[in-house]
Amino acid sequence: MRSATRMAMPETKKRWVASVKTDSTHPEAGLFKKDAATIARRLASREVSPKGPASGMRMLTYFINRAGRGLPRSRRTELERAKRLLSDRVRRARERRQRAAKRR
Repeated sequence: MRSATRMAMPETKKRWVASVKTDSTHPEAGLFKKDAATIARRLASREVSPKGPASGMRMLTYFINRAGRGLPRSRRTELERAKRLLSDRVRRARERRQRAAKRR
């Protein structure tokens, strides 16, 4: 049985985000259609993610969430692989910063 709240809500196909407007990130068109290594490398770059690789990780997660169920399984698998590669880059960058801070 459906709840009263659920029954009162109209069934719509409205997407929760129709467009993305940001000044902080600049991915090129078609980036998320490429292979995992390329996606991770580009999202870690300063020209795409000026705030660092962690910003690229958030962008990739946002893209996957935004695509939702419409994202084919093969594409999701490749994007999840890119997340793992990018996560490794984020971890290495964090470790480098920590080592540099200890030297000071």
